[in-house]
Amino acid sequence: MSWPQSEYAPQASTLGSLRARVAGVAGVLLIVGGAAAVGVAVTAQEHAPRPFLAAAGAAGPSAGNARGPSLQRSLPVSVDIPAIGVHSKLLHLGVNSDGTIQIPSLHTRPGEAAWFKYSATPGQIGASVIEGHLDGYHGPAVFFRLGALRPGDSIDVTLADGITAVFRVTGVRQYLKSSFPAKTVYGATGYAALHLITCGGAFDYATGHYLSSTVVFASLTSSRSAGGSQAGG
Repeated sequence: MSWPQSEYAPQASTLGSLRARVAGVAGVLLIVGGAAAVGVAVTAQEHAPRPFLAAAGAAGPSAGNARGPSLQRSLPVSVDIPAIGVHSKLLHLGVNSDGTIQIPSLHTRPGEAAWFKYSATPGQIGASVIEGHLDGYHGPAVFFRLGALRPGDSIDVTLADGITAVFRVTGVRQYLKSSFPAKTVYGATGYAALHLITCGGAFDYATGHYLSSTVVFASLTSSRSAGGSQAGG
């Protein structure tokens, strides 16, 4: 399975041009499908948490902290989300030969999340995007409980240089895939943003897909070194 897209999906060219195309209005169709869905959890009557209206929060930091800290570019290694018990190594995925966005294999890696390698690295100024499945062929997958997150929850992303980027959730929202705000999720930001994406909402048995996507918005608040000491932003 792959993420529905259009002729506007990014092609494997330079990093800068990919980011620009994703951020453009034409990229709205890039991610309207969300992660591929199989509905195993629905069939088994295991219902993933849905975001509460009170958790909608904001898509970015408050105006008084619009810039915030940032980090140098370093590839992400793993993601930890203590509030929902997630610890996952991060795959680095881009696009398939047909232009569709690559996703973790439902057969072998439903329990692993993936960083979209044409987005900013976590901690860089810009939007860093991590995707993961809601469920797989054998039950709940890595982001099954993503909708249970609340503003203020922490997300830690360990980077290849040994630094751990510490993010705080600012909002958790659910969007119909037919009106997915791709520019908001993938577009340029003036701060170090982290966006987590999975499927959500009702499951359409006719098409085999969830009708919505759950998106968690977070911003970098601090970082720490491999030894546990606080690192400068």
